[in-house]
Amino acid sequence: MFRKGKKRHSSSSSQGSEISTKSKSVDSSLGGLSRSSTVASLDTESTRSSGQSNSNFDTCTEFRVKYLGAIENLNSSLFECLQGPQDLINYIDLAQQYGKLPFIPSEEESILYVSKYGIKVASSDQFDILHRHPLYLIVRMICYDDGLGMGKSLLALKTTDANQNEYSICVYQCNSLEQAQTICKVLSTAFDSALSSEKS
Repeated sequence: MFRKGKKRHSSSSSQGSEISTKSKSVDSSLGGLSRSSTVASLDTESTRSSGQSNSNFDTCTEFRVKYLGAIENLNSSLFECLQGPQDLINYIDLAQQYGKLPFIPSEEESILYVSKYGIKVASSDQFDILHRHPLYLIVRMICYDDGLGMGKSLLALKTTDANQNEYSICVYQCNSLEQAQTICKVLSTAFDSALSSEKS
């Protein structure tokens, strides 16, 4: 169920995108680990975002991140319990507490690309594609402070397979909360662009 290391995986479904940023105290119920953080969440199953969308999102934006790990093969019954951002954060915290995900990623940086096709993660030399997350398989993306006091933030991507039978959570470490929030915003623009194309 839990998996560490470099692996290609694909992710979950989208009908509309909504990004919200809230400042709140995150209490993980894991031995009193508590942190105050800003949580940004992109929910692709929520109602369509109001406001301007870019119907010509043809750019590919890249970010340098570190791969923390993945929790794979989650069945749909467990998925139902992981609907909100807080549920996802708590589940990731539990996985870290039980050694299923590390607290600190490897030193090797990866390049995360966001485009109208979804997310692609490549090795820093760009020779190896480590992960692909097609846009239509992404269910939710959240970012939050990792709670270790080093100014780093985690970016968690909840995805599904093409049949929506199993789900995965893929976690990356960003250099800052601002970088993580920017990735969420760029992905939100990609979703809005895809939805605009479908309407026209």
